Amino acid sequence: MRARRKLVDAAIANVPLIIQDHANCEKKAAGTAMNLIFRYEFSYDLQRKLAQLIREEMLHYEQVLGIMNDRGQAWKYLSAGRYAKGMLKHKRTYEPAAMVDVLIIGAFIEARSCERFAALAEVIDDERLAKYYRYLLKSESRHFEDYLALAQSLSEDDIDERVAFFKKVEAELISSPDYELRFHSGTPA
Repeated sequence: MRARRKLVDAAIANVPLIIQDHANCEKKAAGTAMNLIFRYEFSYDLQRKLAQLIREEMLHYEQVLGIMNDRGQAWKYLSAGRYAKGMLKHKRTYEPAAMVDVLIIGAFIEARSCERFAALAEVIDDERLAKYYRYLLKSESRHFEDYLALAQSLSEDDIDERVAFFKKVEAELISSPDYELRFHSGTPA
């Protein structure tokens, strides 16, 4: 609980950076889904769900850009945090296991986004931003569920073991010290 409070305090003290990284995350989520659409064209359900996800993520990206513009916040380059890369380095390299792992990782990223939006919405002093973060919770939780359902539907095996594996990896990433504050950061060092 103390680590979470430290992270929330750091985010509140650096709202422009968090907003910028949020925009980057929405853009990356859409890009990842687009890459999956081109790579795995064999599944109608995968294509349909990912097309919907891309539209929603790009809408969220556009909305965050609007928030930045309304706040007078200029776009700045911001390097990616270690979170997604830390998850992806554990992805299996052979198919269809690689696809299943990417979908499971996507589910964890969406779930962590939900947790961060909820935590920030409770304490941020910008009511428009708090309301927006609460609005995002519904779609992000649906994305989490969609990714897991797709992973299971495309796997020949039960995915519970891989989910448990990535749960441990993700827990380590968010609880270990992080020297760069990002939307999905670990505990600020």
